[in-house]
This record gives sequence, C-alpha cells and structure tokens, in this order.
Amino acid sequence: MSYCMAHRGWSGRAPENTMAAIKLALAEPGIQAIEVDVQLSKDEIPVLIHDFTLERTTNGSGLVKDHTFEQLRQWSAGSWFAEEFSDETIPALEELFQAVSQHTCRLNVELKTAGNLYPRLAEKVVELVEAYELHSQVCLTSFDHEIIKKVKGLQPSMKTGLIIAGKPVLLREQLEETGAAILSMAYPYLTKNFVHMMLEKGYEIFAWTIDDEHELKRIGEWHPHLYICTNHPDRMLSWHAERKESE
Repeated sequence: MSYCMAHRGWSGRAPENTMAAIKLALAEPGIQAIEVDVQLSKDEIPVLIHDFTLERTTNGSGLVKDHTFEQLRQWSAGSWFAEEFSDETIPALEELFQAVSQHTCRLNVELKTAGNLYPRLAEKVVELVEAYELHSQVCLTSFDHEIIKKVKGLQPSMKTGLIIAGKPVLLREQLEETGAAILSMAYPYLTKNFVHMMLEKGYEIFAWTIDDEHELKRIGEWHPHLYICTNHPDRMLSWHAERKESE
C-alpha cells in the first residue's frame, strides 16, 4: 500500500495551508507526508498560501507579494471554509517547521513562483530548512526549473523535485538539467509500469491529487513506495484499514 501525503495539510477537513489543516495531518500517524505551498511576503517572510492572489482563500485582496507578513496576518485564512476556522491566519513557513520538528512526518514544500516573481524565495526557504535541521524531512518541489537549480546551487544535498502537470516530454533531460530526485506528477499521466521504472532508477514519485476512492485504491496498489497526495487522507486510511483486516 502506498504512502499517504496530505495535500495542503488535511484540506478536506480544514482550510488549506493553515495550521489547523497541518495539525490534523500531524496528529494522524497513518499520514507519512504533508504538502504545502510557499511564497514570500513583501518583507520576504516565507508564508503558506497557494494562489498568488489573496481572494480565494482569505478575506483580503491583492497580491501576496505586495503585503508584509504583518499585513497578511490581519486577514482570515479560514472563514471561507467554515466559520469555526475564522481565526486561522496565513502561517509562516517557520510555524510549520516548529510544529513538524517534533514529528517524523515528511514535508513536500512547493515553491510557488513564476519568472522572477520571488528572486529570494529559494534562499529564504533553504535558510529555514538549515536553521531547523530538517534536511532529512523536507523536499523542495516546483514547476519552475530555475528555482530548483537555484536550490541545488545553494545546498547540493537538498532533496528537490520537478512538478509536471501533463504528459512528460524530454523527462530524462529535465531531471538531469534540474538535478531533481523526485518526480511529482498529475496522476492521470502515470502508469504502473512507469512508476516501477522510475522507482527502480532511484527516483521518488508523488502522484497528485487523488480524492476519488476508486482511484485511490487502484493507484495505491501500484507500489508501496509511491506517495499519493490527497485532500482526503481519511479515505486512503480507511482503505488501508480494510486491507489490513482482510490480510
């Protein structure tokens, strides 16, 4: 049975990329990894948020990069999800690192950028990983090739991953160019044979984002070292429990 990765924390039960969602995931021993998204505030504090704009997941507005961390904290990052989460705010990445330092859970930190949007994002995140000595737990992934190469230049031992949303083209060249050891792919483009081949070559595979119960079971059978990223870890954990009972 594959590993369970909580997408943006346990985002099926709490607002994505908040400490509420992260704490729920950390409290469940059946979750082996947590995925989050990181950008920089105007004063270059790494913060957890997916969109470049604030409107979808907060009651603020505008671009994340145009607001200081103090300004970002004034808005609710949870009221859109449910009233009980109205006190949730945009967390700093450091808050996540403080929380996970007491756990063995892995962290998949996606570096959200485009072009030269965040010139110092790689440096700021690598600094925090080093400060909290989380090299063994943290991997840094991105769609952006340049930022992955920048991370490897800053810290060659840092585990990095390439995110691909479609059918992989010139995959070997992309992995060699970036130095990535992880391939994070949209699950419709994965096959069982491809997963086995890449794992045998020494790469790690993250499959995203799978919420359908049938697909969780089908793909979860492919390989025990495959990571499945889901908004609903409870569905995957229920299947794991059913499998154990039937063995």
